[in-house]
Amino acid sequence: MQYMVSVIQDGKGSPGPSDMAAVGAFNERLKAAGHWVFANGLAEPAAASVVDNRGDELVVTDGPFLETKEYVVGLWIMQAPDLDVALRLAAEASKVCDGKLEVRPCAS
Repeated sequence: MQYMVSVIQDGKGSPGPSDMAAVGAFNERLKAAGHWVFANGLAEPAAASVVDNRGDELVVTDGPFLETKEYVVGLWIMQAPDLDVALRLAAEASKVCDGKLEVRPCAS
């Protein structure tokens, strides 16, 4: 099963070079163990655009969908046999990122 692990920014500041090196090493461990599917960081919420084409006219709005103190700054898609393994991997990732993560199973 695949799980999305979202990295949550809570106002602590941006990661430094040593933090990014630790994330890179963690990613290599994920790959070696067969848990890696995909990972990437995201731009700041101010760079977002919201697209709504449900009505008669297309509406594109600058900025994030929600204004919040916390927001997603990156994500992993991990392969794990079950939620317990996904949570164990997320616990390691949380330590590496020095932050909160959300783990959510991907819909099939």
